[in-house]
Amino acid sequence: MAASAAPWIGRRAARVCRWLFVPVALPVAVVSAFRALPVEWPALPVQLVAFTPWLAAPAAAALLLAFLGRSRPQQAVAAVLLGCQAFWLYPLDVREPAAEAAGTPVSLVAMSINAEVGRADADEIAALVRGRQVDLLAVEEFTPELESRLTAAGLDTLLPHRISHARAGAGGSAIYSSRKLTESGVIPDTRFSMPVARLDLGDGSGAALRVVAVHALAPAGDAVDQWRSDLASVARADNGSGPLLLAGDFNATYDHREFRALLAGTGGRRALVDVAASHGSRLVPTWPMQDYRLPRITLDHLVTSPDISSSGYSVHRIEGTDHAAVVAALRIHLP
Repeated sequence: MAASAAPWIGRRAARVCRWLFVPVALPVAVVSAFRALPVEWPALPVQLVAFTPWLAAPAAAALLLAFLGRSRPQQAVAAVLLGCQAFWLYPLDVREPAAEAAGTPVSLVAMSINAEVGRADADEIAALVRGRQVDLLAVEEFTPELESRLTAAGLDTLLPHRISHARAGAGGSAIYSSRKLTESGVIPDTRFSMPVARLDLGDGSGAALRVVAVHALAPAGDAVDQWRSDLASVARADNGSGPLLLAGDFNATYDHREFRALLAGTGGRRALVDVAASHGSRLVPTWPMQDYRLPRITLDHLVTSPDISSSGYSVHRIEGTDHAAVVAALRIHLP
């Protein structure tokens, strides 16, 4: 009896696996289509694409179910889906940091933090700046109250030069520096303030680092078009020559076509480097650190021109904000 029943039990288990394959594989297939097709998707697909790295697990589960279900068509579909996830987890278009050039490069440590409408712990920010010997700090969602708390925490002593666009709510930004800063405008046509500054590199040649404190609008609801416009405007901040640093909350991951276009330098602009990706840390998450029960993803970036190399990239939790701080040591290679 047991021997004759065994094949029937195997067939039933295989049938169950074939049924389970569909709800496991379908979401992977849908989001993979959003990721693969060069379409200006509405807000929900754009948001789903941000979580692409998390699809590797259900894609692997779908392949296992396909083999247990002994369905060749399902095996083929699952293999394609898992292959796509592997390709996107280890993309071939990641640019490496600049090679060391002749002469002595100018070194500085850069940091960015989204302060979540000014709620970030000012003492922790100042302590991180002090501990990592940060020379340049970009702060998004920078409020007048946070500015006062940072001053009380001693940040002005550590980084005495400042460009402040403090605002109530989420719209403010600031750039702090240990070196002389000169404001040179803002990124135009954006909802949040994105100041642009020239940082004196102090090498005696008058060379300067162009710095942008980036804060793109989140792609939610009708704001998705503004999000695309923000990223395109940030890309145009590169004038094609001289060292450049874009630091902040891009509200985009490497899986977004719009962010990859910014890095690719489309429209005749030079290609840029995502510091985290170049160091194999593309998947180290920066959001959400609190408030939201969502899989964590990487929205905050340090992006440089190709004449800047980097080392020591790291991500740090700051109390009071749903974003983590990103820090990296930069070496600016001057001609």
